[in-house]
Amino acid sequence: MLHQPPSSHGRRRLLATAPLLPFVPLVPLALLGGARPARAQQVFRVTAIPDESPTELARKAAPLMKYLEAQIGMKVEYTPVTDYAAAVEALVNRKMEMAWFGGFTYVQAQVRSGGKMIPIVQREEDERFRSVFVTADAAIRSLSDLKGRDVSFGAQSSTSGHLMPRSFLLQAGIDPDKDFRRVAYSGAHDATVAAVASGKVQAGALNISVWEKLVADGKVDAARVRVFYTTPPYYDYNWTVHAELPAALRGKLSAALLRLSRDNPADREILELQRATRFVPSRPENYKGIEAAARNAGLL
Repeated sequence: MLHQPPSSHGRRRLLATAPLLPFVPLVPLALLGGARPARAQQVFRVTAIPDESPTELARKAAPLMKYLEAQIGMKVEYTPVTDYAAAVEALVNRKMEMAWFGGFTYVQAQVRSGGKMIPIVQREEDERFRSVFVTADAAIRSLSDLKGRDVSFGAQSSTSGHLMPRSFLLQAGIDPDKDFRRVAYSGAHDATVAAVASGKVQAGALNISVWEKLVADGKVDAARVRVFYTTPPYYDYNWTVHAELPAALRGKLSAALLRLSRDNPADREILELQRATRFVPSRPENYKGIEAAARNAGLL
């Protein structure tokens, strides 16, 4: 569902907490009957920003969780969250051990935690990620043609579906809040495309890899809905852990993800679901540009 834009104050305060789905503690709080304490099975909990439908996210996560379980010798459990803010709060408050963040949600978590987030790996593609603007309106050929139109972003905290598209619009001298007739937020990349295709909005901005996947899978009529602008590249997604996660476990996770290779059929399936050529090491410095863009746009 499309939503009206938040107030200026609301856009600047995107870190409001959101309800989380229940999680299982690592160790039981009590044992019945005075029985001798037994070692509980540890659970490594993983979440991800909900930038696509819950069904698609679960499908993408399943093989990777199984792989990590074998690599680190612990039960690995993927838990969906309700929205982007919930993913941030889950890792900041250590209700999850690892999260798949976009560049902006990583920055939000880093600020919210006082610098206790560690990005361990990112896809090779995330070193030069891009967003696309799409439309089904033949009259729209450039960003300037969006003035006076209804335009949809994805989630408010999305890097590729909101922050960076907004940043490049501002650089082009276009202020969405002043120049668009209406700013909508679809909540997810695939929902943005659906809004454009149905005519609810005249244009939308989204993640380029989701767009390419939707076209490849025949889930969008590329003859009708088309890309009219592709942004310059920027750093985006990563797997992030809390700094208090034991260094040895952090090392195992990094090594396992970096070891995935398309030369191995089982690994190839995981990488294809993650839309990755391979994973490469990440570092906090990669996201300084994202932080600067967020502050400039008044979103942080």
